[in-house]
Formats: sequence, C-alpha cells, structure tokens
Amino acid sequence: MRFDLITIFPEFFAGPLDHGILRRAREAGLVEVNVQDLREFTKDRHRTVDDRPFGGGEGMVLKPEPLFEAVESLLGHGIGDAARKTTRNPKTATVLLSAGGKLFDQETARRYARLERILFICGRYEGVDERVAEHLATEEISIGNFVLSGGELPAMLVIDAVARLIPGALGNEASSQNESFSATEDSSGDTSHQPRATGQAILDFPHYTRPAEYRGWSVPEVLIGGNHAEVAKWRRTAAIQKTRRNRPDLLGRE
Repeated sequence: MRFDLITIFPEFFAGPLDHGILRRAREAGLVEVNVQDLREFTKDRHRTVDDRPFGGGEGMVLKPEPLFEAVESLLGHGIGDAARKTTRNPKTATVLLSAGGKLFDQETARRYARLERILFICGRYEGVDERVAEHLATEEISIGNFVLSGGELPAMLVIDAVARLIPGALGNEASSQNESFSATEDSSGDTSHQPRATGQAILDFPHYTRPAEYRGWSVPEVLIGGNHAEVAKWRRTAAIQKTRRNRPDLLGRE
C-alpha cells in the first residue's frame, strides 16, 4: 500500500515514520510512504498556500489551487472540473483530515486497509477551501470531537491504524483480530476462542502478566488455572464489562 502525505510541514513526519510497525512495514516493502510539500505547487515567490476567506472571519484558509495540483500531480492525471469530472480509481482514496469530517473508527481502518493507495490532505489554519472537501477529497475524516492545529497528527494516527491491518505487518496476524473494537459474540453460550459477530464492538479484554500478585492485587485465578475454555469465557465477559464501564456507547450501536 502507498500513503501520500500532502502538508506544509514535511519535516513533521521524519520521526513517526521511523519507528515500530510502520518502520518494519516500510522495510519489508509492505508500505510505501511519500511526503509531499504543498508549497512546491505554489506560483508566487512567497510560496503562498493560504488566503483570507470570502465574507470575512478570523484566520486564514488553505487555497484550492495548490491542493488540487498536488493531488493531480501525485495521481498522474487530472480530476476534471465542474463541467467534466474524471472517474476515480476505486482502489485509491483522497482523504481530507478535518475537524468537520466523519469520525474515524476501526471499521474505516479495515476498509482503508483493503485499498491500494491513500492520499492524505493535511489541513491547517482555519481549514481548507470547501471545494477541496467537496470535489477533490473522496472522504473527509476527523479523529475526534476536538480541534488540533493541523492534519499531520491525525494522518499519522490513521496511517498507523491502517498499516497494522495490512497482511504481514504484524508478527502475529491474530493480534489485529483479537483486540479492542472487535465484534462481540452472540448470546448463545458459545465458548469458542473466536466470538461470533453481532454488529457491536467491544474493547480488548484485560491483560495481566507476572508477578501473579503485586502490592496485594492478584491476577484472576482463572487465568493461571490452565483451563483454556474457562479463560476464553472469562475474557469475553471481562471485555464486555470493561466496554460497559469505559465505552458504553459501543454496546449501544446497532
């Protein structure tokens, strides 16, 4: 998979891309990351990427011209205009990171992991010209109900969440299946290791390691008893309890 990051701060990504799963995935050839300086697509000597919005208001807004030209250059073709639109490759997404976008979640990460390429537009200032959101980006994504200074951090979070789902990126493929936001099991009393999906999502089950007792707090006895069926049953119950305690909104999803 290829990730393209369009930003006015290309040096921002020097550190996050060089550690952990992302570094290993890049070295293994599973992931390719290209960082594109947006200012290379400006035409004035000041390399201006922003302007004041029509109608007035505080702050500056990223202009459409350099963003459209950056994306078209990376794609290798134009995307058309109001009179003529070009058909997009369904295996490629152009994602605008924005506080006003749809909330990113694990299901979106799984959908992105099935793509071949994602271009990320990292917004800055007060946002971007709305024509970028409507006609250039194929999706507008937010990572939460809060405001950040730009889209660089959200882009890295999304890339990390997606890259770890690419086959071969993790040492143990089961790790990406048996973790937070996996599907819940049904209520039929199934005691297999793999829960059956109901459309809801739950957090990962609690984890314990040695020592078995620490400062008076003991590991649940079932986890050290050696009965795998009972361990699986305890983990499912504990995961639902933790979800109900910390993220009850997940259990309320249809």
